[in-house]
Amino acid sequence: MRVLHTSDWHLGQRLVNLERTEEHQHFLDWLLQTIEQEQVEVLLMSGDVFDNGAPSNTALKQYYNFLRRVCATCCRHIIITGGNHDSISTLNAPKELLEYFNIRVVGGASQNPLDELIELHCDKGELKMVVCAVPFLRDRDVRLSVAGETFEEREQRIKTGIAAHYEAFVPHIQKYKSQLVPVLAMGHLFAAGGAASDSEKEIHVGNLGQIGADQFPADFDYVALGHLHRPQMVNNRHHIRYSGSPIPLSFSEVTDKKVIFILDFEDGKLANLRELEIPCCRKLVRFKGPLEKVKQQVVLFDNSAYSLPAWAELQLELDAPLPDLNQQLEEVLKLKEGELQLLIHRPPIIKRATQTLEQQVQDEIDLHTLNEKDVFLKRCQSSFPDSDHSELLATFAELLELMGQEKES
Repeated sequence: MRVLHTSDWHLGQRLVNLERTEEHQHFLDWLLQTIEQEQVEVLLMSGDVFDNGAPSNTALKQYYNFLRRVCATCCRHIIITGGNHDSISTLNAPKELLEYFNIRVVGGASQNPLDELIELHCDKGELKMVVCAVPFLRDRDVRLSVAGETFEEREQRIKTGIAAHYEAFVPHIQKYKSQLVPVLAMGHLFAAGGAASDSEKEIHVGNLGQIGADQFPADFDYVALGHLHRPQMVNNRHHIRYSGSPIPLSFSEVTDKKVIFILDFEDGKLANLRELEIPCCRKLVRFKGPLEKVKQQVVLFDNSAYSLPAWAELQLELDAPLPDLNQQLEEVLKLKEGELQLLIHRPPIIKRATQTLEQQVQDEIDLHTLNEKDVFLKRCQSSFPDSDHSELLATFAELLELMGQEKES
């Protein structure tokens, strides 16, 4: 069977309150075409279908329209697992209905690993592949709270719990391995050695839940991961991969190549792995530097290769404040009207050696670019400037995760 690995769609995501619907639809249309062209038989989606636990009607419509259309292609099996952004109940609500269309949804973890073990058969009923469809493992899924435990003990409990969840499949998959049936695993987590971008929310208490490549059982012929938005191998293991997000979800991803992976298996082993680059319809671009340099970059910017106007992040480096700065920027941006839209204008960096007291005050922060952890960190730095904030941050991250779980339940 030919397999396609994707993840982290984040349908419904907004960037500074602007919707990404057109970009997501462009990707989903391309994905359907790719499935047909590549004759893909199995689609694996490794978590974060939606950007939040209460997706908009537009995001839900995109999701269900895609599932309806993919059922009309050559793809026989679709497996979708929940991510840390997804609501378990939202994903699981139609799962019994979707099973009639060979769409298997695993929104949340189960105590019985067999509930996550999925056999895939060909038209003739012959067993061709097995998938251990592991969703995002929440704190309550992998450890029991222990009163008085230390930061390090809590970290080790989470790592041990995640590794144990995968290890629990091993006794059940030996019969498939002996029959040369390939066994794949899915996951949505932070694996040690992975490179993150600004748009990933830390999971499992400030990424305490990260596990190494060697903690995935060697019995898995491929591990299809989600959560990190940059496509990459884990610790240089060819068969353990993040496919990354299909569109850049923040300006920290402007240089990333977005891909999906195509996998072929022979004699129960991974025989070929190819990456296909996802075409981009909207470019995110950063302009940073002295005013004249930035103005020249804006004038020379070419958006002809993209169907949608580019979105820009701007930060100027100035020797002194300019009273007509906004007017100068408006004039140069007007030359690119319809091609380029300024989305984030960060406070200028004043490079002058001597500054007034007012200029030394910390620049105003664009609240659209801050998450809860950023605000909490700034408060810690303000109140305890000489202290190590790592344990406070970890506790705060755990509190946020628990609040999210209570909302879902």
